[in-house]
Amino acid sequence: MLDQLYTLLTTGSTDVAKGSDVDKAIKHTLKRWETLVRYVDLGSLPIDNPPAENAIRPIALRRKNWLFIGSESAGKRQKSIFSLLASAIANNLNPAHWLSDTLKRLPTTKNKDLHLLLPGRDWKPLPET
Repeated sequence: MLDQLYTLLTTGSTDVAKGSDVDKAIKHTLKRWETLVRYVDLGSLPIDNPPAENAIRPIALRRKNWLFIGSESAGKRQKSIFSLLASAIANNLNPAHWLSDTLKRLPTTKNKDLHLLLPGRDWKPLPET
């Protein structure tokens, strides 16, 4: 079916008015054809990305509030922190617990072990004392 669609898109596009919405849709599809075929061939890839969209939605909704954050470097720091918190949430971690634990451990963690503090498969909380 994909081969038939590809043939239709590549040969039938001459019947479409240049610059029309249909022409733009055909060009958009052909531009991303390799990705579409990869998705169909593998079958394990998600067809869309709601987890990523849900993770960035709060940031997008507050964008105007942060327009005057103070400086470019402050904005970059904030972006990094939000990215880490979104990763914690995506990995089913309590972001406050992860952040608190990480901030306690950061000063004594060696550079080569920093990946162990990232909110993913490798992160393990410190035992309660």
